[in-house]
Amino acid sequence: MGRIVSPSKVEVPHKWFNILTALNFDIPVNLPPERSSDGVSVQLPIELVRQTVTKKRWVDIPAAVRAAYEKWRPTPLLRAEALEKYLDTPARIYYKNEGVNVSGSHKLNTAIAQAYYYHRAGVRRLVTATGAGQWGTAVAVACAMFGLECGVRMVGTSFHSKPYRRTMMELYGAEVSPSPDPITKAGRQFLANHDPDSGNMALAIAESLEDTTRDGFTRFCIGSGELYSILHQTIIGLEVKGQLSMLGEEADVIIGSLGAGSNFGGIAAPYIADNIENGKKVRCLSVEPSACPKLTRGEYRYDFTDSSGLTPMEKMYTLGHHFATPDIHAGGLRYHATSKLISALYHYGLVEAIAVPQTDVFASGALFLRTEGFLPAPESAHAVHGAVLEAIAARVDGIPRTIVINLSGHGYFDLAAYQSWHDGTMVDINVTDDEIRKSLSQIPDVKCIL
Repeated sequence: MGRIVSPSKVEVPHKWFNILTALNFDIPVNLPPERSSDGVSVQLPIELVRQTVTKKRWVDIPAAVRAAYEKWRPTPLLRAEALEKYLDTPARIYYKNEGVNVSGSHKLNTAIAQAYYYHRAGVRRLVTATGAGQWGTAVAVACAMFGLECGVRMVGTSFHSKPYRRTMMELYGAEVSPSPDPITKAGRQFLANHDPDSGNMALAIAESLEDTTRDGFTRFCIGSGELYSILHQTIIGLEVKGQLSMLGEEADVIIGSLGAGSNFGGIAAPYIADNIENGKKVRCLSVEPSACPKLTRGEYRYDFTDSSGLTPMEKMYTLGHHFATPDIHAGGLRYHATSKLISALYHYGLVEAIAVPQTDVFASGALFLRTEGFLPAPESAHAVHGAVLEAIAARVDGIPRTIVINLSGHGYFDLAAYQSWHDGTMVDINVTDDEIRKSLSQIPDVKCIL
């Protein structure tokens, strides 16, 4: 088991950190959709709108949100000494365990904040899209806290392979449906041209947006890529900095898995600001699946955030909103793009990215279980694998380094996936250049705004 580093001595932050105040460039503006929204409601509460444009460095955490955080925060920072010993590395490996709340992942940090703001704005029902189910579970929990109804569109492969995540959502009162779903217009259009098991987050978002047309009190909320959701996740990096400071440690490498960007952005943002403003040299490494390699093989251009083309276009690294994401077990990382903030940070060389195959990821996840006694979610296991690679590099070059992983959630609802790896039936999926080119060719050409 990992050794806990006195988390109780770190106070839960009273404010979130706004990394935009540290950047010497502007995040590209969104472009309006090319066609009618067909009545979808994506209106944000005014406080969330303000959080996307504020010039304040520190944004107050509402008292009700912080009180909810205190039920499980600060989360433990643990030293992975058994893993270090197994790898025979001079590196020191720490992991921030975000899987210790009822939803099982970091997603609850922003779900609670968003539910709070939507409730204050008079919204009665939230709908959302979820890949592996962690975000859907977090929204279901947060909606129950504030008396909101909840609807979840869950990517079909995860809906069928992760039934207990669905059970958790339903126990909290959520209505959970698979995506694609033939009852939605977007689902029918997709099923006419694709295999039912090839759905992805872009489609689930499109179907969720359709759901907002059912009444005047339903709104869509999103968990990962928006500026405000990453802002809410900076509580992770702020706690890490305080916990390491108590040890007299400084991080050399920060590692997080990469889907749309919330857990990586949440832990990395305070360190990126230090690099820019104080001349620090902390490497911030994102780890994405080689089956969905948006940063490492995508293009930096304007694209839709969903498959319907009804949402505003954002400038981001993307594989194309019609990219048919392969069926991999890390459902939460199967988004076709990554957030405009993380994309800009990568474009300007402030963060790094690698893409790794899922068999290697699950091998590292299983190793982490055997050495540290905690089973990471498939998404989180990408960060673990990145740390394993860094620790091996430290052994080879003989240079000690302090590695910090954002262990974004537990994998106890993902045992079927681990069983597939254990049985040897799991395969790696190679996305061809032609598949990526074909998908990218379907993005409308728009004027590039820097």
